[in-house]
Amino acid sequence: MKAPLPDDWAHWLGAEFEADYMASLKRFLADEKAQRKEIYPHSSNWFRAFELTPLSDVKVVILGQDPYHGPHQAHGLSFSVQPGIPVPPSLGNIYKELASDLGVRPVGHGHLEAWARQGVLLLNTALTVERGNAGSHRGKGWEPFTDRAVEIVSAHAKPCVFILWGSHARQKKALIDRQRHCIIESPHPSPLSAHRGFFGTRPFSQANAFLQAQGRAPIEWQLPQTP
Repeated sequence: MKAPLPDDWAHWLGAEFEADYMASLKRFLADEKAQRKEIYPHSSNWFRAFELTPLSDVKVVILGQDPYHGPHQAHGLSFSVQPGIPVPPSLGNIYKELASDLGVRPVGHGHLEAWARQGVLLLNTALTVERGNAGSHRGKGWEPFTDRAVEIVSAHAKPCVFILWGSHARQKKALIDRQRHCIIESPHPSPLSAHRGFFGTRPFSQANAFLQAQGRAPIEWQLPQTP
């Protein structure tokens, strides 16, 4: 399971593919496939977040939990779905907050690749899931890998913004150097928790203000109308 990582990610993450936990994860995934279980996303997209956002380009990190577990949704970017798939409820709430925060026009798709190409690392803490079984691959070995990725951003990226939505993402604060980076946290944008403090937090304008204060270009959060 060698990933086609950009050179700067490969420099810091390459050794993780030889770690014991990764060997255990490989065995687990092979067993799942042997049982003919459907795994999302396709293996070609497991490391898509790293491919689209090299370490040197990272400006914002948005942490998700595990991929969407419905057919044709997940493609390796947290909160994002493939073109032609309805916008999931959590992402719909993210769009509402974007409109309130920056006047960004909601789009009719949920494909966030345009953000990733600008330096928004859309990273899930588990990179695979079984079809129809949310959380099924948590604790199987992905978390040490993605935790290491967060640590690498903290230690080696230019000052950037970590957006932590929900208790799961907020647990990663200990991995981040607060002296160098901006941490924005709130309840999760899911329908169950968005009204408990997600709406009105203005994370996108806060992120851009920090980037500009660091002499970095802001993110253009307005997505194209067609992916």
